Amino acid sequence: MKVETISSTREPMQESLGNYVAELQLHMALQARNLVPTLTQTDDPRFKLLQETQATLEKLASRQIL
Repeated sequence: MKVETISSTREPMQESLGNYVAELQLHMALQARNLVPTLTQTDDPRFKLLQETQATLEKLASRQIL
């Protein structure tokens, strides 16, 4: 009887922990976006490549299902 009680209380705790982790990851991702320089026009091919890569990664990240 006691084993059933422990396992039944563990599942909601794991679910709430999973929700907390997902919210924390979202918060960290939004914070990281503030650190990325804005997309501006530049003549340096290295910066263009960096901006294209960042935009692609943001697109891929935004399409992931949590």
